[in-house]
Amino acid sequence: VQLQASGGGLVQAGGSLRLSCAASGRTFSGYAMGWFRQAPGKEREFVASISRNGGIREYSDSVKGRFTISRYNAKNTVYLQMNSLEPEDTAIYYCAADHTINPTYGSSWPEDYDYWGQGTQVTVSS
Repeated sequence: VQLQASGGGLVQAGGSLRLSCAASGRTFSGYAMGWFRQAPGKEREFVASISRNGGIREYSDSVKGRFTISRYNAKNTVYLQMNSLEPEDTAIYYCAADHTINPTYGSSWPEDYDYWGQGTQVTVSS
């Protein structure tokens, strides 16, 4: 499956952005989806995940209550709505797909994901 992330940009602290990740090549509903991010000099970290059926969503503590992950299987797209952005959210954001047989699970471990998008830069100014 090929993943194309978009929607990044420059925003002031307190602002919002919505990232999109469009998938092609395989049955999108067969994949749990995740968002990860990597800031300069830091390791890639989990942001959010959503199960194949969209019923289970997980978030890192640092974004819980501010970010919302969703998916629209008919459009082969997963979204990350980011509100109340902080300078600490500045990073390259990656979407990823996990070909899991479990329809109600979304992993927080990058090792579980089979496919990755190219990343989109999010910069939050103070």
